[in-house]
Amino acid sequence: MGDTVVFEDEINPAIGAAFAHGLQITALHNHFAFDDPAVYFMHIGGRGEATKLAAGVKAMWDAIKTVRKASAKPARGFPGPVVKPGKLDAAPLEAALKHKGSEKPRGVIKFVFERRARMAGRDFRANMGLATWAAFSGDTKLAAIDGDVAMTARQVQAVLHALRAAKLNIVALHNHMIGETPAYFFVHYWGKGSATELAKGFRAVLDAQGQAK
Repeated sequence: MGDTVVFEDEINPAIGAAFAHGLQITALHNHFAFDDPAVYFMHIGGRGEATKLAAGVKAMWDAIKTVRKASAKPARGFPGPVVKPGKLDAAPLEAALKHKGSEKPRGVIKFVFERRARMAGRDFRANMGLATWAAFSGDTKLAAIDGDVAMTARQVQAVLHALRAAKLNIVALHNHMIGETPAYFFVHYWGKGSATELAKGFRAVLDAQGQAK
């Protein structure tokens, strides 16, 4: 177990290399405020033969070096065109996600999937913030998706793998509460592309979570 310090554009290449070598990602968050460029700490874990674990760590560090070799200065945004507010059609997104969405200001369509737990002797759900959600903005051809996935501990790695398989960027992994049963972890994600393809990718994430109960 340990930490790897990464700039923002190094996060997902490092995660990809870690996954390819059987390592786990156990947290991803900032340790500072107002740092420029922003620095994140990616916590890793794994079990197995020591030399294989070491090779996985080396591969992860090599992936980080590859990013920096291509560009000495950390990127200030994800590559590709910028998503602009536009018009989205809720119907194909709802069909892909098998869930009803709600329309928000500036053309945003949001989907909320309630989770349940107990804390201090009480049940609590989405109305207290315990939910998986996905918000879409942009237009049909070029949209952005962002949100949280609320997960129990045994679901974390399956969800992270599914997010990367869907080409969705992992931007944070941490807890939001203390003392809830079961304990929940939250992964924050972001991606862009065809609105329908993003929805299909996120549906695959939800399915992977459901299979990891």
